[in-house]
Amino acid sequence: MADLLWDDVKCFFDLDLAGSLPDVRVPNASVEDWQAVLDLVAEKGWKYQYSEGEAVLPMPRAESVLSRPADAECPELRVWPTADVLAIFRFCTDDEVDFDVDLRELQGQDRLDVLCDFFREIGRRLGGPVLMDPEGEYGRPVLGFDVEADRVVLLADSQVG
Repeated sequence: MADLLWDDVKCFFDLDLAGSLPDVRVPNASVEDWQAVLDLVAEKGWKYQYSEGEAVLPMPRAESVLSRPADAECPELRVWPTADVLAIFRFCTDDEVDFDVDLRELQGQDRLDVLCDFFREIGRRLGGPVLMDPEGEYGRPVLGFDVEADRVVLLADSQVG
């Protein structure tokens, strides 16, 4: 059974209401958590591309990425859990794993299931919540992986909006 049903959450994936790039985050993270995400990407065989500015580089260790100079360009890791769904991780800080997803790629139950599977994999690996906030509404998650429930759950009223 699916973690979430499309009809229950589609308002949070409405491009006109929610914007197109919600923020996804794992709060209270560490360098070790970032490394666990990098290891997970490799273990799952997900397609990825790591870059710093225009330069595409091999996957680094989290410690080296997160210890770059403060004025360095923020590196990004593009991960495709499936061929048609992209998550973009940005190494902005070591105390929060954060990434974006594009709602245009996440329309319908099949794509929602891919997103839930992705959140679940990350949440299980890190032992923490994976929270999705609407674009520009940091700290107001609408859905996320719940560690105790071991599934992705609705965190906001789906009638709002």
